[in-house]
Amino acid sequence: MPTKFKPTTKSKIKIKRNDMVVVIAGKDKGEKPHRVLRVIADRQRVLVEGVGMVKKHLKPNPQRNIKGGIAEQESPIHISNVMLVDGEGNKTRVGSRLDGDKRVRYSKASGNPIPEKKK
Repeated sequence: MPTKFKPTTKSKIKIKRNDMVVVIAGKDKGEKPHRVLRVIADRQRVLVEGVGMVKKHLKPNPQRNIKGGIAEQESPIHISNVMLVDGEGNKTRVGSRLDGDKRVRYSKASGNPIPEKKK
């Protein structure tokens, strides 16, 4: 059975899970940073906490302990509609460079490395 979404061309995704991002386009545009919950690389989309909320109708399922009703959840938004926030709280593009023998991401605005988030 064919899938619903065709994968787009392969490109480098520079945003990772648990990064802080600002939505720069769309109905949830604003300056407040949000956390990335999930990156869907083959569709070039990200799931951002509290952004793109939609209502989902759930059937009750006693075996899985699901109550049922109307639940709100995040929907994925395109990766071009978000911009990474660096350690100082500035919106920035992301670069990659070698730091010794380790590859690190860095802020193009300030030149400082972007700290890795703990899981």
